[in-house]
Amino acid sequence: MNDSAHNHSPRKLIIAIDGPAGAGKSTIASRLARKLGYVNLESGAMYRALALKAIEQDISFDDEPALVKLAQQSRIQLEPTLGGNRTLLDGHDVSSRIRERDVTEAASRVSVHPAVRAWMVARQQEMGAGGGVVMEGRDIGTKVFPDADLKIFLDADPVVREQRRMEQQKIKGEVAASVAADLRERDHRDRTRAASPLQAAADAIVIDSTKLGEDDVLARVEELAVSRLKK
Repeated sequence: MNDSAHNHSPRKLIIAIDGPAGAGKSTIASRLARKLGYVNLESGAMYRALALKAIEQDISFDDEPALVKLAQQSRIQLEPTLGGNRTLLDGHDVSSRIRERDVTEAASRVSVHPAVRAWMVARQQEMGAGGGVVMEGRDIGTKVFPDADLKIFLDADPVVREQRRMEQQKIKGEVAASVAADLRERDHRDRTRAASPLQAAADAIVIDSTKLGEDDVLARVEELAVSRLKK
């Protein structure tokens, strides 16, 4: 390839999308990645995979050294497909299993440990170092990719986030009340943990999706990404 052609090859961005549970990060990140032809790096799926392995091996979610050792012995892969990522744990497809409630709750507890997060951050940085990635989570713009080309903090009113989560999981009645309580507890844990608490990066663009539809949010984020590419 000559220098002229090389100079015109499009630069690939690192896009970080942070925010609390139920804000719509996963959906927006997945759709944006497909639109841009990027890889969607799901930090949550990686923590969920580790949590699942801890469940299977009966390791306490409070035993930080044991969880780090487990992580070091694990192979967690994200494979993009037309319908979203497949999550592979030691070569096995656990995409559906990690979305179940026991794994969701376990992942929230596993992710509070600084040493576990340090291991995960190192893996995520390796996976996204070359750009062309959209990564969502709770500390992507502040910790994983502090130099990301575009940082979004996606938020919404807590009640709206609870309603979205219940609609997403088709939950009603007493179970719905329990899910809402779990979401509030997770919010508290995420925002008050010592290691990389949930907060918007100083240079992040905050989008409140309380009164916005999914397509509206996607259009706004895509507009920001295209603007960064032009620069």
